[in-house]
Amino acid sequence: MTDSTTSDAARRGGGRARGARTRERASHSLDSVLSEAVALLDEAGAQGLTIRALATRLGGGAASVYWYVSGRDELLDLAADSVLAGVLTSVAGLHTDDPIADLRTIALAMFDAIVDRPWLGAYAMRNTGAQPNSLSLYERIGEETLRLDLTPRQRFHATSAVVGFVIGTAADMGQEPPAEVVSGEVTREEYLGRATQQWRALDPAGYPFIHHIVDEFAGHDDRDQFLSGLDLLLDGLRIQSRR
Repeated sequence: MTDSTTSDAARRGGGRARGARTRERASHSLDSVLSEAVALLDEAGAQGLTIRALATRLGGGAASVYWYVSGRDELLDLAADSVLAGVLTSVAGLHTDDPIADLRTIALAMFDAIVDRPWLGAYAMRNTGAQPNSLSLYERIGEETLRLDLTPRQRFHATSAVVGFVIGTAADMGQEPPAEVVSGEVTREEYLGRATQQWRALDPAGYPFIHHIVDEFAGHDDRDQFLSGLDLLLDGLRIQSRR
């Protein structure tokens, strides 16, 4: 794994090998390319990110983007990794006497970074060989499990479970709303209200669980739902570490 300065230099060298124009690359930096890529992804999603669209946004030609990345796939991986760099920064000084509490804080920071970005769940930690911040975040989470009385296998499973739960739940909750909500035809509350009515209309004999929790569904908060699930996972980890 290389640091960002070394990676930047390596890409500049690769750009020379591809014959990129000095005039075009001089107007950008890797940080500015990734910053604008994330902004474009936040606005238009993964389908809206193209090398040409990003170059236009940056005010240069496509070669000025290719100076830093080999193509769209690498750009998506690095853009996702740059977001996770912010998570690393936010928890850099975190260290309490309770590793479970620290795991919860890191997981919540990671969730908050992903949940409002529907594109990010598919690319976060997709390729840690090319995503140094993702690998460092995985390491950071894993190091908290070193403070628990667990076997290497249990630590591996615990770290994977936390990462998988955070990314999976955030990606699910951050999905693009239905077209009628996006268009403004109905509000999110109206859409959920309609779904709630459909659930209430189901046969209680065939759907006893749905009827049991429908009132909770009607007024649920996504972040609270995530935290409840995370606490269940971490409570199990705490119990396992005491055996």
